[in-house]
Amino acid sequence: MVLEILEYPDKRLFERSVEVEKFDTQLGEFLDNMYDTMIAKSGIGLAAIQVGRPIRALIINLVNDKDIQDKADLLEIINPKFIKKDGEQLHQEGCLSVPGYYEEVKRAASVVVEYQDRFGNRQIIEADGLLAVALQHENDHLDGHLFIEKIGFNKRKKFDKEYKKKPKRKPL
Repeated sequence: MVLEILEYPDKRLFERSVEVEKFDTQLGEFLDNMYDTMIAKSGIGLAAIQVGRPIRALIINLVNDKDIQDKADLLEIINPKFIKKDGEQLHQEGCLSVPGYYEEVKRAASVVVEYQDRFGNRQIIEADGLLAVALQHENDHLDGHLFIEKIGFNKRKKFDKEYKKKPKRKPL
């Protein structure tokens, strides 16, 4: 089922999400719905808070080297904890909650993240490049932050001015 994505400036996007404690079929169904939503909206990542549920859960599904977004490559990351962040990279980011806006953001070049899967099993992932960016971007959502908070004062002023002029979409 495709869920509604919250869009900036919805105040719920700035809530800090709470840890997942119950790993059950409801969580699995919710993760499946998040995936359907992300794919329907042409995203590569989605945090639970973006669909109105303030739990520490995110999904990422990057395009592979055959230019296919294969569900077999889907990462479901629950209760992430960054163990290590190294280096720096600039990457142009966008967000399903800030549609139509893209800007370069400085992130760690490589990360190590401990997390739980949909069944509660502990996992560790090491990532660099776009995957490291996506992990940091989606985790920011869980902490109540959007990428536009990282773009610098002048770019943010310009963004706020342009975004206010943008016609608002009416909910379906």
